[in-house]
Amino acid sequence: MPNEVIVNKIYVIRGKKVMLDKDLAELYGVETRVLKQQVKRKIERFPNDFMFELVPEEFKNLRSQFVISSWGGPRYIPMAFTEQARLCL
Repeated sequence: MPNEVIVNKIYVIRGKKVMLDKDLAELYGVETRVLKQQVKRKIERFPNDFMFELVPEEFKNLRSQFVISSWGGPRYIPMAFTEQARLCL
């Protein structure tokens, strides 16, 4: 994946640069659900400053930034991963 594509998938949420679970899963070549399952199995490796789940208001604000069809796009609240969390995966 080219660097410019990766840079465009970095968001600032809660004052931290993060990647969303769907983008990180794509980067690693796995399904989002598989990434989330692995994280939940090893949750102790992910303190709040490494990974957090967005609150509904953050998710709503983020969704408003994307063009999402009425039936498409994520229907779950995503996880956000900091750069340090990437090293735990």
